[in-house]
Amino acid sequence: MSLVKPCPQCGHPIVHYRNPVPTVDALIHIPGRGVVLVERQNEPHGWALPGGFVDYGEPAELAAIREAKEETGLTVELTGLLGVYSDPARDPRHHTLSVVYIAQAVDPDELAAGDDAKGVGVFPLGQWPSPICFDHARILNDYENYLKQINPHAR
Repeated sequence: MSLVKPCPQCGHPIVHYRNPVPTVDALIHIPGRGVVLVERQNEPHGWALPGGFVDYGEPAELAAIREAKEETGLTVELTGLLGVYSDPARDPRHHTLSVVYIAQAVDPDELAAGDDAKGVGVFPLGQWPSPICFDHARILNDYENYLKQINPHAR
């Protein structure tokens, strides 16, 4: 989709393309404890995976590591790709496309709410706080199904 607007300087028509905004999320699973979620300080309020917008010129992998550190205090190593989520309604603010990585914390004891996080917690699989923002309930469900596929007896 595109929209033609006049240039604010000369009035010449300029084509503006409407594309999804790239974001990342880090699904940090601490074995024996659960998944790290952040309580959002900004709209929309609720609980979410640590994540955010990819900066211009930044690889998605580094954005996920950066966002995890900024929001949870955790240094993480990415261990896999859970999936790409692109439903236009996934974020009420605008159309985003999120690359969701699975990650492990180098030192789980570093967990602390950071950048625009009101709080942070570790929640056992399937025992999520409410409300969950965006489409993160779907992502968490997909992660539980992924775990069942790789180890049917794991929880």
